[in-house]
Amino acid sequence: MNAKLAHRGPDSEGSFFEGGVGIAARRLSIIDLDTGDQPLANESGRVHVVQNGEIYNYRELRAELVAAGHRFASHGDTEVIAHLYEQHGLDFAARLRGMFAVAIWDAGERRLVLARDRFGIKPLYYRHEQGELRFASELRALPRGEIDLNALEAYLTFNFVPAPFSIFRETCKLPPGHLLVWQDGEVRLERFARPLPVDAGEERHESAGELSEELRARMRDSVRAHLVSDVPVGVFLSGGVDSSLLAALAAQESTGRLRTFTIGFEERSFDETAGARKVAERYDTDHHELILRPEPEFLLRTLAEVFDEPFADSSALPTYLVSELASREVKVCLSGEGGDELFGGYYTYSADLLAQRLGPLARVARPFAELLPSSNARVSFDYKAKRFTRGAHLPPLERHHAWKEIFSPELRSELRSSHSGFDPVDVYRARFDETGGAEMLARLQDVDLGIPLVDDLLVKTDRSSMAHSLEARVPFLDTIVTSLALSLPRRLKVSGLNKKILLRRAAEPLLPREVVHGRKRGFSIPAAAWLRGELQPLAREVLAPANLRRQGYFAPEVVSRLLDRHIARKEDLSRQLWGLIAFTLWYEGHVEREPGPLRSARLAAVEA
Repeated sequence: MNAKLAHRGPDSEGSFFEGGVGIAARRLSIIDLDTGDQPLANESGRVHVVQNGEIYNYRELRAELVAAGHRFASHGDTEVIAHLYEQHGLDFAARLRGMFAVAIWDAGERRLVLARDRFGIKPLYYRHEQGELRFASELRALPRGEIDLNALEAYLTFNFVPAPFSIFRETCKLPPGHLLVWQDGEVRLERFARPLPVDAGEERHESAGELSEELRARMRDSVRAHLVSDVPVGVFLSGGVDSSLLAALAAQESTGRLRTFTIGFEERSFDETAGARKVAERYDTDHHELILRPEPEFLLRTLAEVFDEPFADSSALPTYLVSELASREVKVCLSGEGGDELFGGYYTYSADLLAQRLGPLARVARPFAELLPSSNARVSFDYKAKRFTRGAHLPPLERHHAWKEIFSPELRSELRSSHSGFDPVDVYRARFDETGGAEMLARLQDVDLGIPLVDDLLVKTDRSSMAHSLEARVPFLDTIVTSLALSLPRRLKVSGLNKKILLRRAAEPLLPREVVHGRKRGFSIPAAAWLRGELQPLAREVLAPANLRRQGYFAPEVVSRLLDRHIARKEDLSRQLWGLIAFTLWYEGHVEREPGPLRSARLAAVEA
C-alpha cells in the first residue's frame, strides 16, 4: 500500500505495527526536515499519528501544549496532532487550522481515528469489511472492487464521483469535516466542522470599503501562514484575480524572489499568459511559462493513470502540466481554489439571479438558441445561451445544477440500459436542505463549496500536483478567510453580471486594473476544438464500438451519435465526450489491469 503512494512522498517512508494494527506514511519533506519523519508518537508511545497535509497553526498549538506539560521530540506539525489528541480527545480536529488527512492509533483505547479537514482539501478513502478497516490517501492503494452503478450515474451527471461514494462499491470517501472512529471492529462517523453561511454569525453590514480592507488583511494573514515552509514556495498564476492576488501578497510576504508558473495555449480565446505576465512583471517574480501543444494520446493516457477514479474535468490537463513545470523549481505551490465558491465568481451565480426575472422569456427564446452553431471559443455565447434557456424555468437548485449538468437523465437512460433508480442530484439536495433559512445565493454557494469544489477542483489539484511530488496549498480555504466570506451580503458578491464584487475591490490596490476587472480565468483547455481536430482520432479509437461493448457500460450507437454531432458542430458536447473517454481509459488502466506505483512522466510541450 505504501509503495503505491510513493509519488505523494518520495523523501522517506515509515510504518508502525502493533498486533493487528499497522499505519504507514510517505513523506514529502517540507517542514522540520531533520526530525519530522512519520509515524510520530506522544511521550508515552500510546498515541501514534500519520498525516498528509500541513497544519498552519501548529506553532501556537505547540506552545499551548508545552505550557500544559507535553514534551516534544520533533519540531514540525505532525507530532502536535498526537499531543493535541492526547489533550483533547476527539475534539482535536476542530482546533486544527490547515489541510489534512490524519490517522491516529490510540493504543490505550484500542481505537483508530481518521480525520479529514473541514474543506476536503486532502483526500481520504476507507474500506470497512467484516470488522477490518483499510484506508489510504488514494484509491490505488486499496483493493479493487465492483463498479458502483450509483457512483457511475453520478459520474455521468457531474463528470466526477461525489463523496461519500467512490467508483468501487466497497470503498467510501470520508466526507470533509468528519472523523471516522474504528473500535472493536465497528465504525462510526462524526462531523466536527461544516462551513455554513448560517453558522458564520450575523451578516456583515459595514461599508464595502471597510470590508475590503478587512478582507485584504485576512488574505495577507492566510498567505503568510501558507508560506511557512523549510523549502521554496511558488504560486500557480493563471492571470485571473484569485491567483494574481495570491501572487501579489506572496511576493510582498516572501523573503526572497517569488517563483510563479503559468500555462498558455496557441488558441487565442484560451491563452492567459498576458495577464499573468503583467502581474509577474509588477512584482518582479521569477516567472515560468509553458505554451501547450497537445500530444493527444500521451496526455490523456497519462491523466487516466494519475487519477485513481474516473475524472473528467479537462482542466486537469493544464493543471498537471503547470504542476510539472513548478516541480522543477519548488516543492510547494499556492493555488486559488475556493475563491469563486466563497466570493461569487461563477457565471452560474449571475444566471441564477437573472433566471428569477427572465425565466418565462427564456422558454420563448429556447428554440432560437438551439439553432445557434457550436463555437470552439471558451464558454462561448451559444453554449451559455443554450444552457440558460434550457434551465431557467426550473426550481433554484435544479436550475443551478442544470447550468453545469453533463448528461441529462434522458441521455443517461439512452447511454445506459440498466438503472438503479438513483438520482445523483439527491446528493446536492441533501446539502441544499441543510441550509434552509439562509439567503438563496448563499445556499447555492454552499452546495458548490461542499460538493464540486471538494470532489472536482480539489481532487484535480491534489492528484495533478502530487503526481509530481508537489504540495499545493489553497489560502482561500483558510478559516480566517472563509469566516468573512460566508458572512457577506449578496450585494458584495454578485449583482447582475458583476461577480466577486468585494474580492475585486480588495484586490484593486495590488493588481493591474485589467486583471482585477477582466473576465474569469483559470487553467482550462480548448477541448471542443481539440475533439474536432487533434484529438478526434483518439476519440474515435477509444470510443470505438468494440471497446465499449467489451467494457459493457455505454451503448456504442449513442456514443457514436454524440461524437458525430459534436464534430459536425451541431452542439458542443466536449464535456460529455471527455467524460466518456476519461472513463474508458481509466477502466483499461485501473480495472482491466492492476495499477502499480505512479510513474513520473515528463510531457513534451513548448516552453516559452
